[in-house]
Amino acid sequence: MKDNIKINAQSSIKIMGSDKIFYIDPYLIEKSVNDADYIFITHEHYDHLSNDDIGKVIKEDTIIIVPESCYDKVLEFGYPNDIVKVKPNSKYGLEDLTFATIPAYNINKLYHTENSGWVGYLIDIDNKKYYITGDTDINKENKQVKCDVLFLPVGGVYTMDCEEAALLANIIKPRFAIPTHYKTVVGSNDDAIKFCELLDKEIESKILY
Repeated sequence: MKDNIKINAQSSIKIMGSDKIFYIDPYLIEKSVNDADYIFITHEHYDHLSNDDIGKVIKEDTIIIVPESCYDKVLEFGYPNDIVKVKPNSKYGLEDLTFATIPAYNINKLYHTENSGWVGYLIDIDNKKYYITGDTDINKENKQVKCDVLFLPVGGVYTMDCEEAALLANIIKPRFAIPTHYKTVVGSNDDAIKFCELLDKEIESKILY
C-alpha cells in the first residue's frame, strides 16, 4: 500500500493509482514531472496552494479540484484546465472518480476557521479510501470518517499535534496512518515518531519523509 505513496513536504502528497496519478497540495516539488491526472487543493495557504509547484505536476488534461475560496486564485494562475469547485460536507462523482469533502478547521485557533470552507478529501482510488484531513484539529465531522489510508498533520501550532493526531487515528481506525505537516514549517521528525508510537497496535504506520 505505502509503495504507491510519496510525500514531498508538509501535506504535499502523491498517490499513484493503477492508472491515475493524484496530487494533494503539491509543494516543494523538486523537478517538473507533469504527470498529474488530478490535483486536489485543501486550502489557500502558500504551502498548500503553490502556483510554482502546480506548474511542475500539471499536464494538458489534469483536473484541478479546489474549495470555493481558492477558485478565483487558481483562475488567476491562467491554467486552461478543468477546475472543479467544491464545498465542505459534499460528495462528488466525476467520470472516473468519486470523492467526498470533509470540513477542515481549527477548534481553538484562528488559522483555519470553519467559515473559510476549507476541506479534507476522502478519495476512492482502486477500491480503497484515502483520507487526507487537510489542516485541521479533531472535529465532529472528521471523527465520523472511515477509510483505509489516513494522512494527518502532526506538527501542531497550526493544526493538531502528534498526540491529537494519534487520538483521531485511533478513533477512525484505518489500516494505515501516515503523518504529515511537520519538519518543514513547524514540528520535527520526533513528532512523527511519537505519533506512530501512540497508534493502536492494529494500525500500521510509516514515516515517509
